[in-house]
Amino acid sequence: MQPKTIVITGPESTGKTTLAGQLAAHFKTVWVPEFARSYISGLDRQYIENDLLEIAKGQLLQENKMKEKAGGVLFLDTSLEVLKIWSGYKYGRCHPFILDQLKAQKHRLYLLCEPDIKWEKDPQRENPDDRQKLFELYVQELTQQNTNFVKISGIGNTRFKNALHYVRQYLSIHAKTDAAQ
Repeated sequence: MQPKTIVITGPESTGKTTLAGQLAAHFKTVWVPEFARSYISGLDRQYIENDLLEIAKGQLLQENKMKEKAGGVLFLDTSLEVLKIWSGYKYGRCHPFILDQLKAQKHRLYLLCEPDIKWEKDPQRENPDDRQKLFELYVQELTQQNTNFVKISGIGNTRFKNALHYVRQYLSIHAKTDAAQ
């Protein structure tokens, strides 16, 4: 059986990586890091629009590998919706491969992290002043795609507890559904 997939998403510097690690540790499972970080770190130049396609392919490959290691649940530190939103925001378009792959990603819970925590400077981050605008694009995208998403807010452990509540609720509902089949 495929693991239940929980995507932690949202604008830059909203605690996605921390939350993915905390949730995976709590549920004693694995999580998929954001592939873009390692990809961009390996470049000896600024990334360009075509790199987003390679990042998407690498992210999907990592997700598929980690599905085999996951127990009943797999946590993703972002997914392809990030690339769609960022590509549209920065370049005004998105590669068809990314759009097609997004359509195929069903039955996931998205934890949309609100930009209510302090910005942490990082060489790969670009938009300290646009986080709220980008957050609104995430809400719009996830709503248009009719995804199952909840907004996650709070500082420190409160953020984790809020996320944990929704993950438990999601897993409980799906455990009942799976048992009925």
